[in-house]
Amino acid sequence: MTMQDDGPKQRKVGIVNMNDIREVSGLEYLRGIAEGRFPVPAMGRTLKFHLSEVGEGLAVFTGIPDADCLNPMGTVHGGYAATLLDSALACAVQTLCPPGYASTSIELKVNFVRPIKVDTGRLICRGNVVHPGRQIATSEAKLTNEAGKLFAHGTQTCSVFRIPD
Repeated sequence: MTMQDDGPKQRKVGIVNMNDIREVSGLEYLRGIAEGRFPVPAMGRTLKFHLSEVGEGLAVFTGIPDADCLNPMGTVHGGYAATLLDSALACAVQTLCPPGYASTSIELKVNFVRPIKVDTGRLICRGNVVHPGRQIATSEAKLTNEAGKLFAHGTQTCSVFRIPD
């Protein structure tokens, strides 16, 4: 499912009710965020990025860093790239969770390839599941600009678990 990529509409920001998450698959949950049925995470608003595409084993986030994301050296802080990677990596795994299950990051590896600057423009972070295990799943992602130039890439291990009552 591809969403219109003009950024998130005015949507409720916050934390989803865990009872709602228990009732739907991970893919349905993420589609619900994209469609406005569930609140969007505040982190996306803070760092100006959003879920722009979601499918089975796939999550794509898009963002445009601005001057608020700069480190003292004048480039975009590495935490911005790491956050987009973590989001795409973890959400790719979440798309494969059945109702009543969720996932959480337990390990993140990031490789920074080149600096991101405020004039870099729109960044696209595409995460794909590599191994969809029942308890442990892995994913990989690339962070590029619209021309396909690579800025960072990473891998992640997630724990898949039953949502507690």
